[in-house]
Amino acid sequence: MHKVSENRMANRLPLMALAGVSLLAALWAALVRAGWTLPALPVPIAAQHGSLMISGFLGTLISLERAVALAASVKTEKEGRWSYLVPLLSGLGAILLLLGLPKEIGRALITLAGVGLVLIFIRIYQIHPVEHVVPMIVGALLWLVGSALWLFGASIAYAVPWWAGFLILTIAGERLELARVMMAGKVSRTTFLIASVIFVAGMPISLFAFDFGLRMSGVGLIALGLWALRFDITRRTIRHKGLTRFIASCLMPGYFWLIVGGGLWAVYGGGYTSGVIYDAMLHSVFLGFVMSMIFGHAPIILPAVLSGIEITYRPAFYAHLGLLHLSLILRVTADLIGSPTLRMWGGMFNVIAVLIFLANMARSVRRQEPAPRAAS
Repeated sequence: MHKVSENRMANRLPLMALAGVSLLAALWAALVRAGWTLPALPVPIAAQHGSLMISGFLGTLISLERAVALAASVKTEKEGRWSYLVPLLSGLGAILLLLGLPKEIGRALITLAGVGLVLIFIRIYQIHPVEHVVPMIVGALLWLVGSALWLFGASIAYAVPWWAGFLILTIAGERLELARVMMAGKVSRTTFLIASVIFVAGMPISLFAFDFGLRMSGVGLIALGLWALRFDITRRTIRHKGLTRFIASCLMPGYFWLIVGGGLWAVYGGGYTSGVIYDAMLHSVFLGFVMSMIFGHAPIILPAVLSGIEITYRPAFYAHLGLLHLSLILRVTADLIGSPTLRMWGGMFNVIAVLIFLANMARSVRRQEPAPRAAS
């Protein structure tokens, strides 16, 4: 059994490495976009920041995690092996963008990964037809549509809301899965459905009326954030200790930032597709909500993806969490008051928070001991 775990980890590590390269490249691009002067790279990557972070890093990581879940659900390991092509496609697509090859190639691979993730979720639903998989299927469809728009020449500003929907609904589905006891009531399900429909409906509307569609999706984000604050189990687990409290401490401010981001989307709509207001609109969601969720879920997800390891909770985890939110407050405030210097430092400390997170995860990895054999 121990050898099987080692083989699985060895097979998944290259896919994790692709995600890691995308993340580090995205962080480099983030500093350049924030205004910091860094050594020039052979291929300019500042414009690739969003695609590297969302599709190259998060798309690959989510696809890998779901491929592992599917492999654990099917009758034979061989039956679910095809699903590992999905994180490979998204990871390679991001690498090809980094190498400066014709952009259509990398974008096409990422779009194919979107198709594959939809198929993974559909297969998971066929095996386990439970409610929490449905928003994940919708989220994968949003990633696919956003990537297809980007592939066929649409401005990335039109693709980004779809990509945001991919991450938000995937996370919402995972929260439904992990905390279904608190969210099982009729009121919870109904309000979640209404909020999700409002949010998702804004996407196709944005194709014809970008400003109105984005404002509508912003209202849906506010509703989803309020729903999560009311019904998520974190209202109870924040009173616990150790890792349980830390996870709750990641999720609750994340929901606050989802509401803030929704408010910015609703107020500014499609009037800004670049500049400091646009920066605040995006990063309140992608950093404040999505990255905070990653910080909270990583100690659970990483051992599930990399068989044979466990993450030991450390109080030092609060360092990267606290720095993320404090630096994001600085960044968004700087965006809204028009201070480029404060915005640069906010962006720098955002990146440092992510790097501290990676270091803390690496320091906390321990190899699981093989289960003792039963006496014969």
